[in-house]
Amino acid sequence: MQSKINRFISGEKLRVLDLFSGCGGLSLGFQRAGYDIIGSVELDKEAARSHALNFHKGHELFEEYAKSRNIEDTSPADLFKDLKINGAIDEQVDIIIGGPPCQAFTRIGRAKLREVKEDAIAFLNDTRSQLYKRYLEYVRELRPMAILMENVPDMLNYGGANIAEFVCADLEQYGYRCKYTLLNTAYFGLPQMRERMFLVAVHNTFNGEISFPVPTTFIELPRGYNGSRNVALKHIDLENPGHFENFRPDANLPVAVSAQDALSDLPVITEHLTTKMKRGIKKLNTEVPYLLCEPANAYQRLLRNWPEHSGGQGVTACVTRILPRDYPIFRIMEPGDQYPQAIARAEQLLAAKLAESGIAADPDSDEYKRIRKTIIPPYDAGKFPNKWRKMEPDMPSRTLMAHLGKDCYSHIHYDSVQARTITVREAARLQSFPDGFEFSGAMNAAFRQIGNAVPPLMAEKLATRILNLIQTAIPCQIPNCQMV
Repeated sequence: MQSKINRFISGEKLRVLDLFSGCGGLSLGFQRAGYDIIGSVELDKEAARSHALNFHKGHELFEEYAKSRNIEDTSPADLFKDLKINGAIDEQVDIIIGGPPCQAFTRIGRAKLREVKEDAIAFLNDTRSQLYKRYLEYVRELRPMAILMENVPDMLNYGGANIAEFVCADLEQYGYRCKYTLLNTAYFGLPQMRERMFLVAVHNTFNGEISFPVPTTFIELPRGYNGSRNVALKHIDLENPGHFENFRPDANLPVAVSAQDALSDLPVITEHLTTKMKRGIKKLNTEVPYLLCEPANAYQRLLRNWPEHSGGQGVTACVTRILPRDYPIFRIMEPGDQYPQAIARAEQLLAAKLAESGIAADPDSDEYKRIRKTIIPPYDAGKFPNKWRKMEPDMPSRTLMAHLGKDCYSHIHYDSVQARTITVREAARLQSFPDGFEFSGAMNAAFRQIGNAVPPLMAEKLATRILNLIQTAIPCQIPNCQMV
């Protein structure tokens, strides 16, 4: 630990290793806060390449940085050998960050496993739920100054068990003290309602209280978010919370950043309404001019001018899904409408089409069935009420998820003139990725990477807290030292 402290005092940036890195949301936030991203471990090939494109582009070992790796088969020694990081293993990494796969912990993921396995507790046997232990093995071997772990709130209630407390118990045995909490990005100046668990641990070498970012904006969250939070906290005694820190934002804070605040300067996309666009792979490197020459607000200004990842005169990744059956429905949906309302509005379109064509609404008629199929989506409105949602322009968006890689109906653009789901770039904006951030792969892969990511601006706030704690504590460890 002393060699790491000395290196930091000499003026070097703290070295970060990102585990389960995805495309690099956490890494980007830590880079912005002044850290050096020295490596990552990621299984998804396109996400691993995205990480390398944004943090190691042009490096002579680029292909090694871009290589996908299974953390179960990759030791720190293996990784450092590939990246030509020399020296004692436990002296190379100052900070470990990462979010072990969340699918096993989410209630949606559990429901899918029950359906496949026909077993009410199949999720407890999901091997992904054990990957946090591999993260802890890296911590034990590399002995970083501090760590940050991110996951879904349901990690606190996994079959009645609080995995975060298990993590803290292990970390304390390794010489760390820990805290964890639930933070919603809408309270921190981001245009998205996204609740996640964040766990911070700091080595006992460093004195000082672990603290979390202070909310800067406020919104009254929809009922479903508070319900999910309460389920996650079901087994935590808030009078004696252990390592958990609970707090609520001040309702008098400035209003949260809205979807329109985030997206209003981006290109208007309407070609899909007048041109028969071909399905297939959509490339992300075509640049399209901004709608507004200048940013309309501070959030847009930041994402257009982010150091090392700034955009140009235009913006890339303005691609969206081709969904011709549904454009008329998108147009007449009201902001906040979900799938049941979408079906009701589709029925109105069907009735108008039948009246225009002089065709009776006879369910047994082949012609009626044919026309209905071209207008009405096929899913049961009772089973899939949240499958669709038209965004509200004056509110933060709902949570972006990895399912964006399969469809984007959960984020239908609020602008009825455009009548479409969001583009890759719009999803990136809502997740707080800068306009110059590159995504490897085609559209589906990019959507998946964005949905899986930790919002960079949220990561930066946490990274800054950790940095401040270390900077404050270091003078106490070395007599007469001078911070550089």
